[in-house]
Amino acid sequence: MSRSDIRLALPSKGVLAEETLDLLSRAGLGVYKTNPRQYMATIPSLPGVTVLFQRAGDIAVSVHDGTVDFGITGWDMVAEKSDNGAVLPLLPELGYGFCSLNVIVPESWERTRRMTDLPAVQAELGRPLRVATKFLKVTQAFFEQHGLTEVQFIPAEGTLEIAPTIGYSDFIVDLVSSGVTLRDNRLRILDDGQILQSQATLIANRAVLQSRPEVLTIARQLIEFIVAHLRAIDNVAIFANMRGETPQVIGELMFQQKVIGGLQGPTISPIITRNGGCDGSSWYAVNIIVRKDQLAQAIAELRAIGGSGVIVNPVSYIFEEEPAEYTQMLKQLQNAE
Repeated sequence: MSRSDIRLALPSKGVLAEETLDLLSRAGLGVYKTNPRQYMATIPSLPGVTVLFQRAGDIAVSVHDGTVDFGITGWDMVAEKSDNGAVLPLLPELGYGFCSLNVIVPESWERTRRMTDLPAVQAELGRPLRVATKFLKVTQAFFEQHGLTEVQFIPAEGTLEIAPTIGYSDFIVDLVSSGVTLRDNRLRILDDGQILQSQATLIANRAVLQSRPEVLTIARQLIEFIVAHLRAIDNVAIFANMRGETPQVIGELMFQQKVIGGLQGPTISPIITRNGGCDGSSWYAVNIIVRKDQLAQAIAELRAIGGSGVIVNPVSYIFEEEPAEYTQMLKQLQNAE
């Protein structure tokens, strides 16, 4: 059944939900809920977009099926729940929700360090190994890549760490963030047992993007504002006064330094001083963008060439002429046609 609305699915609970709402708010795409218990909301800066709140796994399924146009969920869920290229990753690295999917064995398996050690365990047990996981598809593919086909995959939900202890399975495949829970339950990751790395990802339904121009427009807005914000958060804007002969001379001095050259170059404009320059001096205002981790060096470099009155401000957005991520999305859509 065709529909005319545009839908964005977001995680309904947990840390991923909180961090997603925080990112959208900081990117100027704040979500508005009339009632905190409702599972629908709006984004005032994107009129016509309906926000739906779903479980992380359901988001991947909904975008894959086309019942939802866009979604933000973990890459682990996208890898497990979608296939056939129906889901197009728009922004695969949103910078939060980090975890990894790993093969995890009991600490008592002292001689089992790598995937190639598992056949020896199987021979010792005299039966196929049993692995419990919520990620059957990607787990089975990973084991097949390692030539391990005599394995029983047990679908499981909830807490998996207890499964080997109670005999539900021999070992598990599960998501790991800090690793503290594994150590508490006397489990460890195989040295080469990482199946995938995951973080929050913005995805879209490929077919909808190709068939509905209005959805493509929203895709651009989502990409534009999120990318501009992610690009900005690691930077600061610096304003400084500088005495010099001409903007060109000041610019050359700045280019000779390591970090105060700006993105394309500094913006340098004349300052109208109170005495009108009667003392023969010329003052200019210098504006540049630098990385936060280079702030101390930038201030030192500015002072070294005569900078004073340095002001530092946070940066909310850095917009480019055309986001590379949007251009890449268009290429992927064209290649699929």
